[in-house]
This record gives sequence, structure tokens and C-alpha cells, in this order.
Amino acid sequence: MQQTSPLKKIAITGSNGSVGRRTVFMVLKHGYCVVGIDQSPLVTADDRELGSNFSLLQTDLKDYDGTLKASDLLGSLFRALEGCEAIIHLAACPKPGDYKVVVHNSNVVISWNVLRAAAEVNAFQWLVNTLIVPTSSINTIPMIFSQAPRFEFFPIDESHPCLPDEPYGLSKVYISIVRRFPDMRVASLRLHWSVPSRAVAQKPELVRAKNQLWGYVQEDSAAEAFILAVTQPADNWSSAAEPFFIAAPETTFDGNTSELLQEYWPNVPIKHGKEMGGNIGCFDCSKAKALLGWVHNPDLTSSIVYYSC
Repeated sequence: MQQTSPLKKIAITGSNGSVGRRTVFMVLKHGYCVVGIDQSPLVTADDRELGSNFSLLQTDLKDYDGTLKASDLLGSLFRALEGCEAIIHLAACPKPGDYKVVVHNSNVVISWNVLRAAAEVNAFQWLVNTLIVPTSSINTIPMIFSQAPRFEFFPIDESHPCLPDEPYGLSKVYISIVRRFPDMRVASLRLHWSVPSRAVAQKPELVRAKNQLWGYVQEDSAAEAFILAVTQPADNWSSAAEPFFIAAPETTFDGNTSELLQEYWPNVPIKHGKEMGGNIGCFDCSKAKALLGWVHNPDLTSSIVYYSC
């Protein structure tokens, strides 16, 4: 895929995470400079592997006063964002280790701080365009971590109600609704389980996988969705903040999806005009295809080709 816009530098929070590392590789592959932002030291071998187009800011994004304070324009994050044309926001606790406060509060605070920093930096014209691409989750719908998974229809698309009943899902819903600055554009990518291959996603038993609807997304194809979100024009968006489901078009099960749904979710209707034959996936990602140009590609690799910024 060739670059479709003149973006030069992109900030990626959570750059040392599992999704973050693949996204860093993919963004570098497409010829951009990357500013990685993470609370942990660099874990992807060393700087030489990533090349001179990558730099890392090690900071705790939960600490607003320490790293984001607007009155301190020499603060580390403000300087790190200077000249960036987009922020891919991946920093988060990846799953609910508790059902009390830690995951929810950490994710909400981190997301708010990043959005606030983007708005403040843009106000001083240090951020060329305020484009935020946060990683959201299929768990904005009551699914894997829910006390009582609930589906209104199949296949699931962005019109499905978001009614999570657990802290992780709630934290992912918040970032999709907090956009308040008129010049800020937000693409919330609702990723499924990001794994190296379909074979890895096939390991859970059918009954254990029913609450996540036997889905997955190949990790490098997921990373490509982020680069598309920051490079494709938003002329056809209906609003400045849009959600997108990012999942494979097939299930991890080789059998018939309609039979699976009849066995495990018999009371959930199929949307009018839709069919669930073959091993078709339970998520409709046609919006991501139409607006971002994203199509799941399980054969992608994110080997870095070095460019000069």
C-alpha cells in the first residue's frame, strides 16, 4: 500500500504493548517517523532494529501533572507531540484484572489525558492535525468480560447498542463519546482478539469461545487498520467521531456459523437481508472497508522498510 497523504510523524501510545509493537512496525514500514510513548523501557530489541525514525518517550500517561500539565509547555509529552499529524492511542490495561477500579480508572484517565494533551497541543499549533485513533474493543458490547453477554442481532455492526456491564468495556465506551473539541477527529477501532494467526485463535474450545463469537483479527492486519485510519480522507464520515469494527470475516470454527448460532445463541435474530452461512464471521466490518479501505489480510507482515524522514 502506498502513502495517500503527506503525513510525516505519528505518535503511538502504548508502543511497547502487543498491538503497539505491531503497529509501530507497520507505521514505520509505510515510511513515517514514529514517536513511541510507553511507561516501560523499549522492549523491541533495541533502537537499531527500529531505525533512526523511531524515538521513545518513557512516561506514565496516568500522571497528568507530571507529564501533561498544560501550563508547562516544555513538558515531555507536549514536546513529543510537536509536529505529529496524528496520535494512535493504544496505551491501556488490556483486560479487566479486577472488577473494581484499577482497569476502569486507569484506562479512562489515560484516554482523557491523551485527548486533553492533543487538544492543548493543537491549540498551540504544535500538532498539525488533531486526529486521534484510539484502540477500542469489541467489548463495548457485552461480550467476553461481561457478567451476562447479550446480543441484539447478527452480524454485529456499529449500530449495535453499546451497553457494557463491566469496567473494561465501559472504559472503551468513554473515549468514543468524549470528543469535545471542534477540530478533533476520532476513529475508534474496535479490535477483536489480535493474534498472529487463525490457528492461534482456534485453541479455545467452542463453548469457551461462544462469548467472543469465535472471532479474531490477524495482528498485522489490525495494525494496518490504524495506518489506514490516519491516512485515508474523512470526507465521507457522517461525524467527526466514528467507530469501526476490526475483525476477520470468518470464524475460528471450520463448520457452519448458522449452526453455531442456533446452538449457542438461538434467540438472537439475523438482520434482515443478511445470511450466516459457511463459516462467515459474526461481525460486519463493511464500514471499515467503505470508509477506511480496510479488508482483513491474514497474510500481512510488518517487516520494516527504512525511509528517511
